[in-house]
This record gives sequence, structure tokens and C-alpha cells, in this order.
Amino acid sequence: MSTSTTNTLSHRDRAVLRAVAAGRCAIADAIGVALVVDGLACCDQHVGARLARAGLIGAAAGPARLTATGRALLDAA
Repeated sequence: MSTSTTNTLSHRDRAVLRAVAAGRCAIADAIGVALVVDGLACCDQHVGARLARAGLIGAAAGPARLTATGRALLDAA
């Protein structure tokens, strides 16, 4: 995780990371990294891909999981 990644996370990004940590999210498809929160498509269609590119969540289809970097970022917040 770089300093620029930490500085560019929005409040929405952090909220999504907290939802992933709580087990409320899934990745609908591995190609587009479409994020589903509480069974509904996330209103920010790009957040899943953005967080996966930053290395904060895994990009595999199925239950969304924080990476070690994502967990460290949440713990530091």
C-alpha cells in the first residue's frame, strides 16, 4: 500500500472496505469485479475494480475478502 493509495481513498471506499470486512459483500464476476453489497449491486459500479487494483480486496468471484493490505488500512484508520 502506497501513501498515495491511502490518501486517495474516499469515504465511500472506506465504507465499502468496512462492509467487506463485515462479510456483507460479494464479487459478482471476476472480469468486471462487480461488487454486490447486502445482495444488491453497489451504487458505485467502479468501486470493486478500484479497490482490487489498489490491492485492498481480492478480485475472485464469490465472497469479497480483504487483502492483508486492506485489513492493515482499516486497522490504521
